[in-house]
Amino acid sequence: MLNVIIPGIVILFIAILLMGVRVFFTKEGKFPSLHIGDSKHLQERGIHCATSQDAEMSRRESPIEKLLKSDNL
Repeated sequence: MLNVIIPGIVILFIAILLMGVRVFFTKEGKFPSLHIGDSKHLQERGIHCATSQDAEMSRRESPIEKLLKSDNL
């Protein structure tokens, strides 16, 4: 049983260390942002996160509200 657990723990430790080399061993190391709005390629396509899109839609005035506010009725 220990013949499997010990090598598994060692392999897991090495994998985590290798994934974090840049973060652990550089002065300004940061984990990459996983936020959709921070992705350059998605920004070029006009794709934002759901929270940002919801806030943008709530700021817009609906056509029905525009009609109700107009003096032409």
